[in-house]
Amino acid sequence: MKDDGIIEYTRTYPSPNPNVRLTEVTYWSTGYRVKGLLAEPEAEGIYDGIVYLRGGIQHVGMVRPSRIAQFAQQGFIVFAPYYRGNRGGEGFDEFGGSDRFDAVNAVDVLKQHPKTDTTRIHLFAFSRGGIMALWTAIMRDDITSVVDWAGVSDMIFTYKERKELRRMMKRVIGGTPNNAPEKYRDRTALFHVDEIHAPFLLIHGRQDENVSIEQSLMLEDAMRDAGKPVETWYFAEFNHHFPPAEAARVTRDLCNWMKGKGN
Repeated sequence: MKDDGIIEYTRTYPSPNPNVRLTEVTYWSTGYRVKGLLAEPEAEGIYDGIVYLRGGIQHVGMVRPSRIAQFAQQGFIVFAPYYRGNRGGEGFDEFGGSDRFDAVNAVDVLKQHPKTDTTRIHLFAFSRGGIMALWTAIMRDDITSVVDWAGVSDMIFTYKERKELRRMMKRVIGGTPNNAPEKYRDRTALFHVDEIHAPFLLIHGRQDENVSIEQSLMLEDAMRDAGKPVETWYFAEFNHHFPPAEAARVTRDLCNWMKGKGN
């Protein structure tokens, strides 16, 4: 078994942006070959890195080349793991279980890129990716900042508020919060925020019905109680998916926020 984060092979991937180069990467994570998509500016230079943590599960919420190219266009090397069991990767997507190590080990993939400033690695998470970012920030001490957009923070809360996800969660997690509470607790990082060192920015639309703003409010409260740095950008008029123009504006703003951290 190869060491975590070791790159097995790469292949060129079609890019939607002439200024951004895309590469699909296969890397090792706890004994599995896992795949992800890397985006880099074509221009020479040394750039901050972002591990982009997607939402959804399996094909739902899959990494979009155009989205990670947006971040690369802002001057970042971006690596977005698909998570195990997706797009030909080995293992099974566990929705925040052992697949959290796919996010943790993605940091080392990013650090191997010759254009990455290895002292400046950020996390960006959307939706389900929020739980992956929380565990990565807890398990690593080399994260410069974290942006958590409409992120999941509590799996029990997710089970209760998303009735249409319950069948999937029972199957993937192995029970319900009533008959297998420890499995849900093990996925919930709120109990460990005292181990986080990186500053957080929480972004959420108050009309979000996919991941309610209560998930961000709970995380905000937990981090403030633990004395951890956290900022919030809450938008009264938006839901889970912001209008394209607003999403682009907020993306530019959060990229500037990340660049200002750790300096």
